Amino acid sequence: SEIRVVVGDMGGGFGAKAGARPELIVVAAVARKLTRPVKWIETRSENLVGMTHGRGQVQHVELGATRDGRLIGLRARVVADIGAYPGIASFLPFLTGQMSSGVYAIPAIDYEAHCVVTNTTPLAAYRGAGRPEAAAMVERAMDMLAMELGMDPAELRRRNLIPPDSFPHTTAGGATYDSGEYERALDKVLEISAYQDLRAEQARRRERDDRLQLGIGLSVYVEVTAVGIGPEWGAVRIETDGTATVRCGTTSFGQGHETSLAQIAAEQLGLPLDSVRLIHSDTDAVERGTGTVGSRSMQHGGSAVHQAAREVRHKARDLASYLLEANPDDIVFVAGTVGVAGVPERSLSWASLAAAAANRETLPEGMEPGLAAETDFAGDGSYPFGAHCAVVEVDVETGDARLTSFFAVDDCGRIINPLLAEGQVHGGIAQGVGQALLEEVVFDDQGSPRTASLLDYLIPSIGEIPQVVTATTETLSPNNPLGAKGVGESGTIGSTPAVQNAVVDALSHVGIRHIDMPLTPERVWAALAGR
Repeated sequence: SEIRVVVGDMGGGFGAKAGARPELIVVAAVARKLTRPVKWIETRSENLVGMTHGRGQVQHVELGATRDGRLIGLRARVVADIGAYPGIASFLPFLTGQMSSGVYAIPAIDYEAHCVVTNTTPLAAYRGAGRPEAAAMVERAMDMLAMELGMDPAELRRRNLIPPDSFPHTTAGGATYDSGEYERALDKVLEISAYQDLRAEQARRRERDDRLQLGIGLSVYVEVTAVGIGPEWGAVRIETDGTATVRCGTTSFGQGHETSLAQIAAEQLGLPLDSVRLIHSDTDAVERGTGTVGSRSMQHGGSAVHQAAREVRHKARDLASYLLEANPDDIVFVAGTVGVAGVPERSLSWASLAAAAANRETLPEGMEPGLAAETDFAGDGSYPFGAHCAVVEVDVETGDARLTSFFAVDDCGRIINPLLAEGQVHGGIAQGVGQALLEEVVFDDQGSPRTASLLDYLIPSIGEIPQVVTATTETLSPNNPLGAKGVGESGTIGSTPAVQNAVVDALSHVGIRHIDMPLTPERVWAALAGR
């Protein structure tokens, strides 16, 4: 009760800001001791060295398949760098193994991971947290198998997709997927990318022996969100002026919860969106909460708000039916009023209902005062999925690989706000492209950092991200009342292997079979020179 935490606009989180870092505790302790405000400013170099890093796996993968492309097994041996002070990084290889089946019906999986402590910066969750590693492992292996079999990568994937009538589906990796229509997502990305036209253009360039060769990379992915994290709290209250206040235990740091959570409550209460206000990230105003992590905000936080709003709606219905002497089944919520269906003049404003609800003398027997409700939602998680297609041009003389277009089809169940969901996909794709082409943390033999500034650690600018064409499919999750799945990490999970596959595909006709990420010009040129 002596400590209040208020989170202002903080920019992206992406995992590295999860938890209470030591610096934050020190700043709070110093401020308390000095009884005055204290500000700590971290330099970019301090951030790149001290902030937790991500990924850090070396994967050895084998796929077993029949000559007609039917998968029969996967064997993977993973070595995971977890840095100097093991934390959540020790758990991430488990998620990689859990998702090692991907979207495919693989009957047998032999997965083993070893975590290695090193004298380098600790690793932790980074947008995707173990699932991008799984997608990269499986999707890269699928492209390599397609090359060995002389089969189109799209066709190989299609032959092995888990069919939609087999859900819920438990994989050999131990995950139980809630719902999915993977072939529909694959078909849609092939359609919006004009896949066959791209292959025809690729063939023409190869025939001409062009300097800029075209590469097409596919990725069909599935990920896990909101599993094993715990419940989320939500509350809804009607104020005396007839507006609604929504409170939730999740934190919005760019996802637009102020809009999407308000939409959920507004839909239940029949209120205009501007009559709903969201309060979050203030420990004096929010009773409890697990927070924004694991792409759980809509399916858990949104479901908590949904349930609380429904409780308020039901109470308002019962109160209005009592005051208007009508059957509860005839009460409707329209344009900010609560009234009798088909009789517009017999309606009450929310302000009138709130006043009546505050007065015990106007309440029916047994009804408690107030129009408010709170709830904890503790449903299971979900398994979003999608299909991505990357198109690159690779300069065979310099090794320079440039992304020219990108197509993404993502399925996150019921979409509450399409614009916000698309924004999450765009941001995730940019980060996935960075991992595939540019980003790499480098240490010397003594563990000293070699990439301690943005001069050395490269990230994509808008100049490296072409137009991204997005589309969606909608396969509802049975695990929450909204039917929603997570979308915050999907773009990062699907994009990276699509880009890597595209660069290798551009050079496959000259014998290149694999290049490790990041696919820098130096690394691509070395592969070409050494073939």
